[in-house]
Amino acid sequence: MEFTNTNKLKNLIVVGDRLLLKPTKHDSKTKGGLLLPAGYKEKEEVQSGYVIKVGPGYPIPLPADDADEPWKQSDEKIKYIPLQAQEGDLAIFMQKGAVEIIFPGVY
Repeated sequence: MEFTNTNKLKNLIVVGDRLLLKPTKHDSKTKGGLLLPAGYKEKEEVQSGYVIKVGPGYPIPLPADDADEPWKQSDEKIKYIPLQAQEGDLAIFMQKGAVEIIFPGVY
């Protein structure tokens, strides 16, 4: 089996209410023509990026009243409240709340 960019991302699982974002590239020059040092824009608190993968959403807890009714089957699957974001959306995020990962060989 040959690994491609899309194939590698299919193996990546995003859990819970998390998103996988690809940050947008920033210009290395200002409007006036000044060159900005490497890493300047990455230090800003608010950044933007495109949504690559979306987790299942917020988990809904199972009802606690199953303990007094042992005849009920407890093979219910966990239910989720889906997220509003979808793949391909442009998202704005806070750098403080982000976790940076590098997935080898993708993008």
